Amino acid sequence: MKRCSTADLRKLEIINLCDGARLGFACDFEFDKEDARILALVISGSNGFFGFGKEDDIVIPWQKIECFGEDTILVRLTSNDLSCCLCPRPKNKHFRF
Repeated sequence: MKRCSTADLRKLEIINLCDGARLGFACDFEFDKEDARILALVISGSNGFFGFGKEDDIVIPWQKIECFGEDTILVRLTSNDLSCCLCPRPKNKHFRF
């Protein structure tokens, strides 16, 4: 079994196998506190100017991950899956000085 850290996962670009789209990089993770398992990868919506942005985050369930490569994470998200994975950015997430 090969191990990697969340810091390593953040360096891997996430690519959708269904359309070849480059989705971005994981900025956060959702964990199950009881089992200590990663449940989903979170890709931050576009930050726009100085961290202020209006695009939704993308939350990718662990079951949609197909493969971890040297430089990429391959996921399989249909257009229906992708629309279900969009998550509005919480209002308390904003740029701070």
